[in-house]
Amino acid sequence: MFNSVLNRNWSDNVIIRPKKLKKLPSVLSIAEIGSILSHINNFKHKTILVTAYSAGLRISEVLNLKISDIDSANMRIKINNGKGNKDRFSILGEKNLSMLRHYYKLYRPTDFLFPGITPDKPLAPRQIQAAFKSAKENAGILKPASVHTLRHSFATHLLENNTDLRTIQILMGHSNINTTCVYLHLSTNRILSVKSPFDGGNIDV
Repeated sequence: MFNSVLNRNWSDNVIIRPKKLKKLPSVLSIAEIGSILSHINNFKHKTILVTAYSAGLRISEVLNLKISDIDSANMRIKINNGKGNKDRFSILGEKNLSMLRHYYKLYRPTDFLFPGITPDKPLAPRQIQAAFKSAKENAGILKPASVHTLRHSFATHLLENNTDLRTIQILMGHSNINTTCVYLHLSTNRILSVKSPFDGGNIDV
């Protein structure tokens, strides 16, 4: 603006820009996730949300899954063209697989695992987002949370179960390990397990 309006040269280096506030994402406990899922009656919606949490997927990644992406032989899920147009694999949990098999028998999808009104297109994310919001309210959970919170919860719970950060980074599809490190701030178990140096030292007051 300074250069184009006043026709004067101005270096961006002399402009001090305020730092963006970095807020930690919200995380749901396993009990809270179970409570939300128990308030969803539509089995298709429930299966989608279980898959999102169990494999740590974005809602767009879940809805774009195809039947061929479920690799039950190796217990993994292939994510095609994830964020940044990258392919990756995530874990396929045993309970998730059992639920997916039951879902398949009920709905008989032919290409997309979770098709919308037309079989050749995936389900719209707004339906899942609305179902999650309604279930969260009915479960009496007041903390801010969305479908994407399931992904943050997946990573945090893995960390609390002593999964190393590098493995979590690969499962989440993060390009930078610093993105994965945010879950160190969210892991309640890790924070509560740290002992204050004041308690362990020989300091008398």
